[in-house]
This record gives sequence, C-alpha cells and structure tokens, in this order.
Amino acid sequence: MPAALLTDVIIIALLVLLALAVLRHGILIVPQQRAWVVERLGRFHTVLPPGLNLIVPFADRVAFRFDMREVPTEVPSQVCISLDNTTLTVDGFLYLQITDAIKAAYGSSNPFVAAMQLAQTSMRSEIGKLHLDQALSSRQMLNAAVANAVEEAAVNWGIKVLRYEIKDITPPGEILRAMELQITAEREKRALIARSEGQRQQQINTSEGQQQQEINLANGRKQAEILRAEGEARAIQLVAEATAQAIRSIATAVATEGGLEALQLQVARDFIDRWANLAKQSTTMIVPADLGNIGSLVATALGIIKGESKLGAAPPSGSVPAAGTTT
Repeated sequence: MPAALLTDVIIIALLVLLALAVLRHGILIVPQQRAWVVERLGRFHTVLPPGLNLIVPFADRVAFRFDMREVPTEVPSQVCISLDNTTLTVDGFLYLQITDAIKAAYGSSNPFVAAMQLAQTSMRSEIGKLHLDQALSSRQMLNAAVANAVEEAAVNWGIKVLRYEIKDITPPGEILRAMELQITAEREKRALIARSEGQRQQQINTSEGQQQQEINLANGRKQAEILRAEGEARAIQLVAEATAQAIRSIATAVATEGGLEALQLQVARDFIDRWANLAKQSTTMIVPADLGNIGSLVATALGIIKGESKLGAAPPSGSVPAAGTTT
C-alpha cells in the first residue's frame, strides 16, 4: 500500500473517531421527569429539559442529574423529650420533590440530607412543647408543624415538602405498662358505672311496673265492687218489683168471686207442706202444743188473712180511727 493512501486511511479513521466522540458527548437524551444541570468550563450554563439535547463536547458537562418526581425519604428514629420529661422514640417519612434544579444543585451540597436533619430537629422541638398524652394524640398537628418548618428552609434548596408522616411514637416500657393499667382501670370504671346505671334503671322500671300493677288492680277491684253493688241493687229492685206485682196479683185475685176461698185453701196446703218439710230436715223440732189440731191452726191462719184484708181496705171518707183501737 502506498504511503499516501495509508496516510489518508489514518486521517479518515481519526475523523470518524472524532465524529463518534462528538456525537457521544454532544448529543444527550434526557428522560421524562428528569433535570440535568450543565456546566460550561466549570460554570453553570443551562438545565437540559427532557428529550433530545445538544451540548458542546469537552466544554460542556452534566454536573447534576435530578429526579423531579416525589421522593419518600425515611427519617431515622430519634429520642425526644416531652414537656413532662418523658422520653419518646419517634421516626417517620418525609416526602420531598425537587422543583428548582439550579437551587438544588447550588443551594446545598445535599438537599435531601439537609431536609431530613431539619425534620429531626423540628420534631424534637415540637415534642418538647407537649405533654406525653398530647404528643401521643396529636400526630396530625406534629406532622403539619414539621412539614411547615422544613418547607420554610427548603425554599432555598429548590425542594418542596409535600408532607411528613410519623411512622411510630414509642414511649418507654414503664410508661406503656402504666398506660395499660390506666386504660384497664378506666374500662373497669366505665363498666361498673354502666352496670350500676342498668341496675338503677331496672329498679325504676320494676317499681313503676309494680305501681302501675297496683293501680290497675285497685281500679279493677273498684270497678268490680261498683258493678257488684249495681247488680245487687238491681236484683233487690227486681225482687221488690216482682214481690209487689205478686202481692197486687193476689189482692186482685182475692177481690174476685171465690178468690178468698182459693186463698184459704192455698194457705192451708202451704202450712201443711211446711210442717212436713220441717220434719224431714231435722230430728229435733220445737212444735206448738196443739199441733194435733190442724184445723184450728188453719182457721187461725185464715183469720189472720181475713183480718189483714179488712185492714187493707180504705176507711170511709171523713172517719178517723180512734187511738188505741184495732178494726
């Protein structure tokens, strides 16, 4: 091969290598949600957006590559002291996002570490303002306070604090056991109160039920007595009316022809039947001395009836019976 041709080949190869080097260092493809900070001869030049970008080879270089997505950063556990001198172990997560690549590159040597350290110191400060019970029950307030504190300082670092979340708050073992005993005592107290309230309400309901039962029984007895009295009064009234009607019927019958003889016969028959029944009911009897003279007894009864008939007749108009005399 001639020397001139060999020289041309070497030159072409060098040019190809130089072109490859230029292409390799001068053409950059930035991924989505990334930001590359380019320096030219040691000084900040530009921030490359996502996509195809051209830079000057050997003069420009990518100094920083930042991920613009949300980045969760774990905050290591630390010991904090509450206002009542109780130690608490607290850890959590800090969610950050780079919004300004220039400030993130030149505002701090490591913005994520700086934000994490600031979150720890802010948490210690906030815990020191609260008592133990308040610290355990105020997670949302602590999260907001730490996030706000880091947000104020992170503005100069090109970082946006999205949120802070406490992962765990752990008091000492002695405090945990005391809290468990306190919770148990509170639950037992509530159970006793609820049981006593239930017994009290049960007694009230029972007494009210008994009272209502007595009232209902009294009303029932009262109503029954009223109905019984009304029934007895009505029965007496009916008996009296029936008796009066019977007497009026007898008087009417006696006033007719042959009525007196029929009444005499009926009285004699009833008299004999009563004596016969009296003998059947008892073995010991007290009888009149002249019981053998049935006729005289019947005559006596008829005489009484006749006398009553005459007494029942109305006296003549204008006549006044003499005192002490019997008609």
